[in-house]
Amino acid sequence: MDKKQLWISAGIILNVQQDQVFITQRAAKAHKGGFWEFAGGKVEQNETAEQAVIRELHEEVGIDVTELEHFLSLAHDYPEKSLKFDFFLVTLFEGEAYGKEGQPGKWVDIGALNPADFPEANIAVLDKLQQRVIG
Repeated sequence: MDKKQLWISAGIILNVQQDQVFITQRAAKAHKGGFWEFAGGKVEQNETAEQAVIRELHEEVGIDVTELEHFLSLAHDYPEKSLKFDFFLVTLFEGEAYGKEGQPGKWVDIGALNPADFPEANIAVLDKLQQRVIG
């Protein structure tokens, strides 16, 4: 049986000072439900990762991205699916980030992000993000 393969594009939404990040909580019934994540979603056919993250952040957290940069690409295998990720740092946007689809969302100090609160695939992202703040 072939594993389902998904390409995900996610935004690491930074505040103006770039010391806090906006995260959202996965729905309880979703894969890895209850964990926190960086908002984003599936890259659609004929769409780039950058186009996908801009679209997804508008749909999920109500912001219009005006400045972003590629941060990290990685792949992660779960027993039931294989995921390929592109993470982008979102450094400027218009609007106020909130859980537009009813999901909880909050601003968190980057230094206070706890890897145990995120799906395993996010650990490398958290490490690099915290190094960026320290470094």
